[in-house]
Amino acid sequence: MLSGRYGFHRDELYFVAAGRRPDWGYVDNPPITPWLARASTALFGETPTGLRVVATLLGVATVVVAALLAREFGGGRGVQLFTALATALSSYVLVVSHMLATNSADLLLWSLIALSGVKLLRTGDGRWWLAVGTAAGLGLANKWLVLLLLSGLGAGAAVAGPRRVFRTRWLAAGIGIAVVLAAPVVAWQAAHGWPMLTVAGGISADGGAENRVLFVPMQLVLLSPVLVPVWVAGLLRPWRDPALRWARALTIAYPVVCLELLAAGGKPYYSIPLLLPLVALGAEPVLRWLGQGRVTRRVLTGAAAAVCVVVSVLIGLPVVPPPALNGVLLALNKEPGEQVGWPGFANSVAVAWQRIPAAERDTAVIVTGNYGEAGALEHYGPGLGLPQPYSPHMSYADWGPPPDRLVGPVLLVGGFERGSPASRLITGCRPVAKHFTDDGVDNDENGVVLSLCSTLTEPWSTAWPALRRFY
Repeated sequence: MLSGRYGFHRDELYFVAAGRRPDWGYVDNPPITPWLARASTALFGETPTGLRVVATLLGVATVVVAALLAREFGGGRGVQLFTALATALSSYVLVVSHMLATNSADLLLWSLIALSGVKLLRTGDGRWWLAVGTAAGLGLANKWLVLLLLSGLGAGAAVAGPRRVFRTRWLAAGIGIAVVLAAPVVAWQAAHGWPMLTVAGGISADGGAENRVLFVPMQLVLLSPVLVPVWVAGLLRPWRDPALRWARALTIAYPVVCLELLAAGGKPYYSIPLLLPLVALGAEPVLRWLGQGRVTRRVLTGAAAAVCVVVSVLIGLPVVPPPALNGVLLALNKEPGEQVGWPGFANSVAVAWQRIPAAERDTAVIVTGNYGEAGALEHYGPGLGLPQPYSPHMSYADWGPPPDRLVGPVLLVGGFERGSPASRLITGCRPVAKHFTDDGVDNDENGVVLSLCSTLTEPWSTAWPALRRFY
């Protein structure tokens, strides 16, 4: 209902562009999400609503898997329904189910690995390694963070058991499936110098300290504050209930993954998918506690849950007018702001483009500072008479450089500071416009400077490597 309320997110524009250039890998992510973008827009149209059909379906599937996890832990229909609702109405799930991101598929794949792993631990049937391997291989073809989950579950089973799950030939078969599915992606990364590791290093170097400071607080709020007692109950339940001794590996996996992320300076939301199985595990004791309490306890808990649901919807979905985003909502979740104003941005670039004399436009070129800007101009630009944009950012750098015959003028769109390689290779620049976002939404493109430049000191083919940015 709300998929078309704002517009494309910058990452979605990038994925649409990547989907037009199918490959086994990209600078900052494996291929599954761009492939899904290509499929969704081909079937439903290259609009925000058409693109997000696949994100919605991934969210629906995640909710179903969460309910199935609750059943594995002995939960009846009421517990399964509670788990499904808690999953569907949590902030993080709403965010990644509303817009297509690598996290959209990652959330489902982590949940599928957890479900297959839980079945393996509960039954001891080694054939479940085949399902684990399949989900892991697909996970590696979407986002390599799945290695954290596998290491956490492996450490948990090694410490708490049941260790018999490692003593089966099916483990080797599962590993084999994962290797086969992930091999083309790994081969692409190796052939291109492991750019994803370069990007990951940039994330850690640029924001590692802040990520570590915010890590624990974000664990308490990213899913939903009202669900914290539920997943904490899930962490404790296997240690109190002998019948669920086999599930202790899952409760060890979460702190292991958190410690790995803290050590690496990873973003706090990377571990959130592992909280969903813990919610499924903790749902039964929490519901039993509520059922045994007085009416006041249930009313207060229900009121707190209602407030958190409202907050989750406000944070995760485009329910408020864009001007109302500035302030608290963008502070809690900046992603809605990145979905506002792209048509206006393209129009601002088109106005600046018209500043170039018509006789010089055949050799003129547009270069943007980031992939979101390039993706927006690639999508909206043809309708405004703009040529193909170029950018040295992320995989757009691989899709360039501009042909050497495009000797200028150059329309630079933000992202090129004084003293940067661009300022030495592209000279004679003067600001000609400044773009301000529609409705005054304070996003990354609000206030971006558009500059016209007259001189290239080197051909694009030799200058491009120096302009490249991985992060």
